[in-house]
Amino acid sequence: MSYRYVLFNKPYGVLSQFTDSSGEERRTLKDYISVTGVYPVGRLDWDSEGLMLLTDNGQLQHRLSHPQFGHSRTYWVQVERIPDFNAINQLQTGVMVGDRITRPAIVKLLTEEPSLPAREVPIRFRKNIPTAWLEIILTEGRNRQVRRMTAKVGFPTLRLVRVAINRLNLHNLQLGQFRNLTVDEIKILLK
Repeated sequence: MSYRYVLFNKPYGVLSQFTDSSGEERRTLKDYISVTGVYPVGRLDWDSEGLMLLTDNGQLQHRLSHPQFGHSRTYWVQVERIPDFNAINQLQTGVMVGDRITRPAIVKLLTEEPSLPAREVPIRFRKNIPTAWLEIILTEGRNRQVRRMTAKVGFPTLRLVRVAINRLNLHNLQLGQFRNLTVDEIKILLK
């Protein structure tokens, strides 16, 4: 059986599903992806952006979504204010989110703002409050985890962009575009 593997660069304000049962007129994956029968591996919140993987390979979907397998996801996160050493250390060692401590994460303060397209809905800007960008690599994916982690240490998330899933990355995939994985990418993914 031949499986489909699709990468998508999800814009802000798009649901990570093909249908919307809320009754509101919100954009969904169906508005961008013409491939049928594939489903997202994990989710990105409506207000988050970036890389999504979709497939019809149920085993792979389970392996990449289940926390026990601990595959990495890399995010660029714009936060309010400049995180100090203590905040970054807390994010790295684990933060109490809900009733559990998050797994250790790799966190670094980016020295320059990443090159990203402007967001359709601009982030809030406050003249007297600076912002900073973090790179956060997680091996678990709880509901709104990055946002909850940064808020817990006192630096709320303003913008969140997933830039990589394992060794797959956005590379030159434009906002709102999708493409099939290459043969080499599929081999890496299936290892």
